[in-house]
Amino acid sequence: VVSHEHGSTNKIFPLRIKTGPGGHYIPEVSCSSWRLGVETHNVINWKTVPLECETYVGNYMLGDQYRADSKTVNREGYYYAKTLNISGDGKDIWVFDIDETSLSNLPYYAKHGFGVNPYNDTLFNEWVDLGEAPALPESQKLYKKLLSLGVKIVFLTGRPLKQTAITATNLKLAGYQTWEKLILK
Repeated sequence: VVSHEHGSTNKIFPLRIKTGPGGHYIPEVSCSSWRLGVETHNVINWKTVPLECETYVGNYMLGDQYRADSKTVNREGYYYAKTLNISGDGKDIWVFDIDETSLSNLPYYAKHGFGVNPYNDTLFNEWVDLGEAPALPESQKLYKKLLSLGVKIVFLTGRPLKQTAITATNLKLAGYQTWEKLILK
């Protein structure tokens, strides 16, 4: 579009909102707004990622932003931990969740639509039983820093008790070598 107003020939580039990571316009759905709503608990009782947002969520999870977000949260956790008066009596603990905090289930979700497909307990438990979930790198850095401060680590998960052995093995294979307690459902 060219503007001839006031005797000039300035080019005007019309803007179109692009919400998909590949620059695709998605009518009625802003995937970044949907994500913000979920993260702030303003979108409640959601069961699946909107189909239109599969690529957006995949690109977020596999891209640099997810790692940057994780780094920020874990850095703040460490700053907080440094302010504590750690007594060294073994009673100072830090509780880590396992799934999507200490261990990443991204390989599973990448094969199952990044949350677009309804959650399937059977398939997810088959994935857990493989014991192949990698560590989330920034959480693992925090874990190591907390140990160096003298904090005891507790792992907590909603996984069933029958997955205790594979969960412990997976944690160790992923680089979490020591903890005070592992609590399963």
